[in-house]
Amino acid sequence: MTLSTMLIYIGIVAIILTFIIGLTQKGQKNWLMTLFQNFCGVLFIFSGWVKAVDPLGTAYKMEQYFAEFDKLFEPTWFAFLSPLFPLLSEYSVGFSVFMIILEIALGIMLIMGMRPKLTAWVFLGLVVFFTILTGFTFLTGFVPDGVNFFSFGSWVAYDELNMKVTDCGCFGDFIKLKPKTSFLKDIVLLVPAIYFVFQHKKMHKIFTKEIRVGVTGVAIIALFIYCLSNFKWDIPHADFRPFKIGADIAGKKEMEMEAAANVQIIAWKLQNLADPSQVVEISNDVYMKEFAKYPKTEWKVIDQVKTEPTIEKSKISDFEISSLDGYDSADELLHNEGYSLWIVCDKLKGKSHLEKMTVQDTVFVNDSIDVNGVMTFERKVGSINPREVEKYVMKWDPEYTEKFTDVLNPFVAEAKKDGINAHVFIGKFGKDEILDFKEKVGPDATYYSADDILLKTIVRSNPGVVLVQNGVIVYKWHIKKLPTYEEIKKTFNLSSEKN
Repeated sequence: MTLSTMLIYIGIVAIILTFIIGLTQKGQKNWLMTLFQNFCGVLFIFSGWVKAVDPLGTAYKMEQYFAEFDKLFEPTWFAFLSPLFPLLSEYSVGFSVFMIILEIALGIMLIMGMRPKLTAWVFLGLVVFFTILTGFTFLTGFVPDGVNFFSFGSWVAYDELNMKVTDCGCFGDFIKLKPKTSFLKDIVLLVPAIYFVFQHKKMHKIFTKEIRVGVTGVAIIALFIYCLSNFKWDIPHADFRPFKIGADIAGKKEMEMEAAANVQIIAWKLQNLADPSQVVEISNDVYMKEFAKYPKTEWKVIDQVKTEPTIEKSKISDFEISSLDGYDSADELLHNEGYSLWIVCDKLKGKSHLEKMTVQDTVFVNDSIDVNGVMTFERKVGSINPREVEKYVMKWDPEYTEKFTDVLNPFVAEAKKDGINAHVFIGKFGKDEILDFKEKVGPDATYYSADDILLKTIVRSNPGVVLVQNGVIVYKWHIKKLPTYEEIKKTFNLSSEKN
């Protein structure tokens, strides 16, 4: 679905609500106000719902913003704010749930006309907040690598590749909007937001005060439980991401890579090094013929204008899994015949700490021996001297490791008896930590490293379990909803034979 299609549907619903309220409720005072209330209310309810389906997605987006704000303020006079953002990042899931519930509750309050003045001001505040975020995201397209956002004199021509946060997450993974589109959307929403503040007395009200309070209260409680159910107790019941159940990852990646390879360069954008404000765009044919007129000492290539790929790139194109020796194992994993299990851990839970230990220093000596009149030397242990050293040792979170020792390890062991191999994907940790985890905690499986953002996209559970057959995702489970292996075997007819 596109943004325009979605807005048309929301507009139709808003118009229907407006006529119903206008014709049946005495509290209706102004048709335009009622239309604005209903349109903005339905928009916020829908926008909030597609995020409530996947609260972790919004939390991950917040983590990206917090990381960027940390780097943004650190070299400025506002450096004292910088340490605040890593702290906020630790509570990103809580902020995500709060913002989602606030957005939906505000939509409900607008439609019912509850507490008009308060609702108007909160709506304006939220729209301003969204506008700042989307505006920042869009404007970073003018900021090249190595340049702080506030160094306005060093901004260059707009380039999407400059943006660190490429999607604001306004509609979760349901609709991906370009930052410029999101920014313009929020600018437009400022119009009804300001109108609400100055004309809040004209807002319609439906139902009695008690019913409005009751509906809002019940909605907040239900939304809180609903949000928790979509990440804490289970994976989202609706999956808008490319790694959804039934997705042919192997086939889709091949098509996306082929489409990307067939993209043609149609023009070049060059920047004059002596005068950075001078940017020229030259067709590919002309540039190839007149290449010598634009030497690297005088001109810098800042962008290539290309044809659009026939298939839009998704996160599947970024499916890169590396062995612990650093080899790309993605194709091998995607083209495994039959069933296999992916144990996905976007981040292991544990910390390294200094631990004192005793090591033995062995001193060897050479002892001369007379063997039949011939002197030989024999190396012997002279002394063993104990000494204390300090070494960093990983201490894994007991609550996290129980998910493996009590659930996953027996599950994987049963699967191996049927010839179903397990592959453990781990993000955020290096080879030594992964091997330590394998030795102390993890199941008997093959271990790999991967980008943590990719792993979070595959399954919203840490750890999560994915059943794959011939590169196609058959099913996914939250660790708390993982059935026994025997139940899965019966449901999907698993066997040791190649499928």
